[in-house]
Amino acid sequence: MIIQQVIAVNSTRQDLRLTTIVVTSAFIIIFLMVNAVGRNSVIMNEYSAILYCAVICIGIQWLAWIPASIGKTERFYDLTGGLTYLTVVGFSLWAGSLSEPPSLRELIVSLLVVIWSLRLSFFLYFRIHRTGKDGRFDQLKTSPIRFLVPWTLQGLWVFLTMIVVIVINSQADSAPAIGIWDGIGLSMWILGFAIEVIADNQKTVFNTEPKNQDKWIDSGLWSYSRHPNYFGEILLWTGIAIFGVSCFSGLEKVAWISPIFIYILLTKISGTPILDRRAIEKWGDNPEYQIYRDTTPLLIPRLNKKS
Repeated sequence: MIIQQVIAVNSTRQDLRLTTIVVTSAFIIIFLMVNAVGRNSVIMNEYSAILYCAVICIGIQWLAWIPASIGKTERFYDLTGGLTYLTVVGFSLWAGSLSEPPSLRELIVSLLVVIWSLRLSFFLYFRIHRTGKDGRFDQLKTSPIRFLVPWTLQGLWVFLTMIVVIVINSQADSAPAIGIWDGIGLSMWILGFAIEVIADNQKTVFNTEPKNQDKWIDSGLWSYSRHPNYFGEILLWTGIAIFGVSCFSGLEKVAWISPIFIYILLTKISGTPILDRRAIEKWGDNPEYQIYRDTTPLLIPRLNKKS
């Protein structure tokens, strides 16, 4: 009994140490970002609207973490993320309107985020309810302290991915009219969104067919890239970032970290590394899967497929 108590205490200390590091790091990143891009932001009660957006991003996650940790469930994790996107879009538009009515550029980028957020959050929500759980949270949700980590990271993720839109919406000065760069950004977003939606739908249909149980998908867009949905995700957020080319000045350009952050997140941290590791564990010894890996790019599609 004493040994078990000692182990439990050590585990709690480790969880607390990890959570403290994550939360502190998230706050430092947010603080640096707000100070860099908030110089031209609408000021509300002596604070920039961008700071309020950051507080909303983290605050909603922490509020959702309370019932989620009590119930030890991740079922509403993605819906909470989607709700946060929608809330920040609405708040940033309202804050910017305190200076002047929303511009066409602000309305377009806000609509693009709303469309993307609703589609992805409901897609992930129904996928979790169909499968019963998300394996990423198996070890995290057993400890309330440890479970705070993914919720905090989701708040940081929302803030950093949306930073371009937040800056555009909350600028105090009038921005130039819609131009060629905005057209390029919109075209990239449409292409990226289409790729992501088609890839997700193809995989969903593939996984629902009994004959494909325990198989990997290598048809459709998945025959050109092993992760076409992630390629589409990076492409569409790059398109949104391009909307800032004609209206960002000075340190506001730091907001262009958004697509870079998404690329690093999906290719180095929580995206392809985890999925590729699981795939190798399941099919690493299968010669056909080895051929698929060798002939199909990880991310950027190769149009001239090798036979």
